[in-house]
Amino acid sequence: MSNTDEYIGVVISDVARLLRTEFDRRVRRLGITRAQWLVLTRLHRRPGASHSELAEMMEVEKATAGRMIDRLVANGWVERRTQADDRRVKRVYLTKEAERVHKRIWRIAEDTVDAGLADLAGPERKQLMALLQRIKKTLVSADDGEGAQRELAAAPRKRAPVATSRLNGRAVP
Repeated sequence: MSNTDEYIGVVISDVARLLRTEFDRRVRRLGITRAQWLVLTRLHRRPGASHSELAEMMEVEKATAGRMIDRLVANGWVERRTQADDRRVKRVYLTKEAERVHKRIWRIAEDTVDAGLADLAGPERKQLMALLQRIKKTLVSADDGEGAQRELAAAPRKRAPVATSRLNGRAVP
């Protein structure tokens, strides 16, 4: 295909990158980096993950995950707890302060996505979500390894309520 802007993989990647870039800009005022908000989000979704599990979820080396956790511990956002049946394993949990930060981050994420989807009507948003979920399910089931299966399993089981806002005089989710 000569025009990569018409290739769906490129468009999906570009949209994801643009959303991340805008989100990064918006959360910068909280004094948090992308790596830090990724850790907070993963731990919110899966409290008590081990260092190894967190590294796997974030697709980084264990040493890199360890350094990220060290910085978050120093900031008072996460705490390590020794696993009762294996003292070698450290489980990582968000602190109350980190839970408050995560709530603020989540609101910013919702606002960022709402801005990105501003030109889509409610039914279009629902259709887009349904299609993306089907693609995700297909990719997870096709995964020979277990990486995508773990990511899907780590996903929250309850759907967050869809925020509604007024755009051009109409209510949209």
